[in-house]
Amino acid sequence: MSQKNKKQFGVWIDTHHATIIGREDVDSGQFKVLGHVKNNGADGNSNENAAHNQENTLRNKYFKEITALMQNVDELHVTGTGITQEQFINYLAETPQYKNVKTSECTSNKMSDEETIAHIAKEFN
Repeated sequence: MSQKNKKQFGVWIDTHHATIIGREDVDSGQFKVLGHVKNNGADGNSNENAAHNQENTLRNKYFKEITALMQNVDELHVTGTGITQEQFINYLAETPQYKNVKTSECTSNKMSDEETIAHIAKEFN
């Protein structure tokens, strides 16, 4: 499979926001922003167990919304701050349709959409 025919995506992610980058024609063309996903986080909760469960549920919903924008992924580069990127990669590894995705990762501060596109394009060239 040539480099041009792989379905390549990039995600900048932190706890509350994700920017999803993909190619214009799925497997060819320039990279562009496919969408943004927000995770507002859990509400205040007096029960620690209930708060933890709600946080896990909301995080999984957040990850599902991200993956909904990426169809038939071959390669994925994940960047961002904190441990959320590692949690996202682990989520993908546990999801049957994404378990064979070739992933790479790095840490970066918040970037504009244009900077994120340039960063992802550089990772795949």
